[in-house]
Amino acid sequence: MSANDDPQFWARARAHLVRYGGAFSPLIAESAAGSFFTDADGRKILDFTSGQMSSILGHSHPEIVAVARRWIGELDHLYSTILSRPVVDLAALIASISPGQLDRVLLVSTGGESNEAALRMAKLVTGRHEIVAMSRSWHGVTGGAAAVTYSSSRRGYGPPLPGTLVLPAPDTYRSRFIDSNGVYDWRSELEFGFELIDRQSTGALAACIVEPILSSGGVLEPPEGYMAALAEKCRDREMQLIFDEAQTGLGRTGQLFACERDGVVPQYLTLSKTLGAGLPLAAMLTTPEIEDVAAERGFLFYTTHASDPLPAAVGLKVIEIILRDRLSERAAQLGERLKAGLLALQQRYDCI
Repeated sequence: MSANDDPQFWARARAHLVRYGGAFSPLIAESAAGSFFTDADGRKILDFTSGQMSSILGHSHPEIVAVARRWIGELDHLYSTILSRPVVDLAALIASISPGQLDRVLLVSTGGESNEAALRMAKLVTGRHEIVAMSRSWHGVTGGAAAVTYSSSRRGYGPPLPGTLVLPAPDTYRSRFIDSNGVYDWRSELEFGFELIDRQSTGALAACIVEPILSSGGVLEPPEGYMAALAEKCRDREMQLIFDEAQTGLGRTGQLFACERDGVVPQYLTLSKTLGAGLPLAAMLTTPEIEDVAAERGFLFYTTHASDPLPAAVGLKVIEIILRDRLSERAAQLGERLKAGLLALQQRYDCI
């Protein structure tokens, strides 16, 4: 019998765990290092999902382990209004590498939290409440973030927050917007989407939240120029723009931030998965002008682990390694290699 079939283990799992996302994988993870984790049979399994799409440096990176060990024994957690050097240092470093003037940083634990913070601040600063999102988006499962998540899990939970509006997600492969030459007409699709938004809106458009590459909705990469055109639509309506870079931020697309491809600087940028390299750390970035207004109006976002020193120290080391080892460039190079290989397979197999 496989050690992964341990009847006592699975009996306790069935008895005590809430099922939060479908069936659990039929194996028991015992350890992980680099790009592999090891199951109860001692098999090394390629972790092609990078944990929960978060382990940007691989599992148990020795420098991350050293930092975590130091700070768990030195300064791990504080009351949210008490600051520490890792928190201020990380905020300053994130500001220094981010596009535009996104110089104010809120450090929290998860991507859902960082998106909630951006949505709350946008509503407070604009004095409006309507939020636009993509039809195949994923931004989290807490109240505000869940309301603007359209890729799944909307049924059975009652009405979402009022004022949530949807744009058609740009799908180059399966779009219904095709011009007379058989080419994807994303400009007409975007125009049509905002015509619908304008008809549905009550005049209270606050913000538009988007993933530069839609993740759970099918890994959809908008065409070049799409995000710039979207930003212009938002400016025309005095809406603020939020980029959720949970899965694209910090080098995964070959640039530190995916929004750089189209030269777009949003009013808010959120980071999570890659920032902690597997540990719970997220950030919401915005401009001094926006943050000043929010502070004057009493912006409140107390969470238990806001500005915790331990994950902040880890985040500092993560970014240091990404910059030092030029991992953005490496991602671009390996991406081209993977693309070439996949295109070669496409030529051989009609099903692709």
